[in-house]
Amino acid sequence: MHHEHHLKSSDTIRDIVIGMSDGLTVPFALAAGLSGAVNSSHIVVTAGIAEIVAGSIAMGLGGFLAGRTEADHYAAELKREYDEVERVPEEEKREVMEVFADFGLSVALQQQVADEMAKDKHKWVDFMMRYELGLEEPLANRATQSAITIGASYVVGGIIPLSPYFFTPSSQMALYYSCGVTMICLFIFGYFKSKVTGQPAFSGALKVLFIGALAAAAAFIMAKLINGGF
Repeated sequence: MHHEHHLKSSDTIRDIVIGMSDGLTVPFALAAGLSGAVNSSHIVVTAGIAEIVAGSIAMGLGGFLAGRTEADHYAAELKREYDEVERVPEEEKREVMEVFADFGLSVALQQQVADEMAKDKHKWVDFMMRYELGLEEPLANRATQSAITIGASYVVGGIIPLSPYFFTPSSQMALYYSCGVTMICLFIFGYFKSKVTGQPAFSGALKVLFIGALAAAAAFIMAKLINGGF
């Protein structure tokens, strides 16, 4: 028996990727930058936790607003389609025929399908939303779920580079452990992110690793330059 494998819950996976990628990178860069300026893990932890809280709220709010915008856009287009099938049904039928023309159906069959579809207004509008506009109805509470998923993923990602600073009083020493742990996590995260999105896994992992390392190195070097450490 033939089984097709498709990526499920793509919206949730996308939200996790958004939250985790920023959560791993931004607090890591902040911790590295502060480690270049001070030698106190307590200061790094305090600033890091504040950034994680603020960052998770900001990212979650961004996800919520994006979800609400998507839902509002869908509702507006749905209302417009219902209005058009009432006011200009023949024009809407023509648009249905154009969709099936792209599949190679004959004109007679296109007309037959359009006439049949017009008997059920709700299915007609649903067809137009999907195939004319390319819109899928957002899940209920999608905006809230997106906000929670992105925010929680940011927190999880942000705790990883910050965790060595909880156990090592010297921020310089903690930075070495943080680099090791975070580099491994960035590689693993990049690998699985690429796998679930159908991209080359190894090159995707290296790309995520490089971006995180570059951000941390830039922050560390800048802090050192400002404080005259070089």
